Amino acid sequence: MKSITSDDSLPLVMLGAGGHAKVLLSLAQGAGLNVRGVCDPALAQQEKSEWRGIKVLGGDDVLDDFDPTAVGLINGIGQLVGSLGRRRIFERLVAKGFRFPVLVHPSAWVDASAVLHEGVQVMAGAVIQPDTEIGSNSIINTRASVDHDCCIGAHVHIAPGATLCGCVRVDDSAFIASGATVIQGRSVGEGAVVGAGSVLVRDLGARLIFLGSAALKKAEFSK
Repeated sequence: MKSITSDDSLPLVMLGAGGHAKVLLSLAQGAGLNVRGVCDPALAQQEKSEWRGIKVLGGDDVLDDFDPTAVGLINGIGQLVGSLGRRRIFERLVAKGFRFPVLVHPSAWVDASAVLHEGVQVMAGAVIQPDTEIGSNSIINTRASVDHDCCIGAHVHIAPGATLCGCVRVDDSAFIASGATVIQGRSVGEGAVVGAGSVLVRDLGARLIFLGSAALKKAEFSK
């Protein structure tokens, strides 16, 4: 695995305390990483001192007190269809000089030839096969499978149990939902969505939504 990121030995600060952050904290602890604390406005407002065994450092403004070269950040904001919050936080803090290390769960399989860009998160049981490239701030979620020679852009979410066959291209900010399959050699355009459980057998253009043939037939029948 070729990781394009900063010093992975830095102490880490979690951003957010929702469901995605819980999974990432489990990943980090399983990998033996040093998570210094969590920044979350809601926890700070509730005056919580601890979250899941780590210190609550404050809201987002507390990052102003940190040297960007002295800590790494974990983007604990989940990525939902149409949501830009995760991307905006990543880009804003990178512009301030902060870095987001690549995170890979100990139970994931990532081939040595795969290239993972800054902030990529690979969850438990995921598989990334040879000569695949994953763009910055993308999520390869629990038990997702990315086969050989795939090219995945930045800010992409490959949801739990999704499968990309060989030589698939997924452009920036696309969303491959849980249990979806994209067959070999297909492309998914920027901001496009492949619906849960569907099988994509043709190219999908930018910002289009594919729900599978059964869902499309149902939608046409109801008109």
